Amino acid sequence: MKDKILEIPFNQNLVHQILVSYQSNGRAWSKSTKNRSEVSGGGKKPWRQKGTGRARAGTSRGPLWRGGGVTFAHNSVKKVQKINKKMYRKAMLTIIAELKRTERLHIIEEIKLKTHKTKDFLELFKDRDLTKTVFIVDKYTENLDRATGNLFYINIALPESIDPITLCNSHQVLVEKEAYDRLIERFTNE
Repeated sequence: MKDKILEIPFNQNLVHQILVSYQSNGRAWSKSTKNRSEVSGGGKKPWRQKGTGRARAGTSRGPLWRGGGVTFAHNSVKKVQKINKKMYRKAMLTIIAELKRTERLHIIEEIKLKTHKTKDFLELFKDRDLTKTVFIVDKYTENLDRATGNLFYINIALPESIDPITLCNSHQVLVEKEAYDRLIERFTNE
């Protein structure tokens, strides 16, 4: 399958559907406002119906009153967009194939850092522009984690934790050889 990855055609509709559902399912859905029945208080009629010269009022929690409810209150109902496993796998393989075709995905040797210094890490990749780069590594090391901790434009991920948003938003993806095998295996053998 690794050899045939470039033969996978780019399916824009499928990738778009996966990206939209992934972002939607990541939302908190916590936005909410109270309507007039949910606001506390307002049980007693503020003043009698007739004879005061003021407009009639049945509650002090109507939408026109300060402290009252919102007219068309928004209450969030979590809408989970289900994605089938086969669709997700196909979309991820499509994204990986397109990254390879556009030469944004590069397979590299294992990243071996002797120290945890950022300067040493940047020295390894001095010939590349690392803006919005994702490194998919075989395993995390403390040196790698500490060396890239302050580099906000670099993302480190494992093959098991990579997601479509991260792949699509990156300018380039650098994958270790072992990690690439695991990445392709994840989306072909599950």
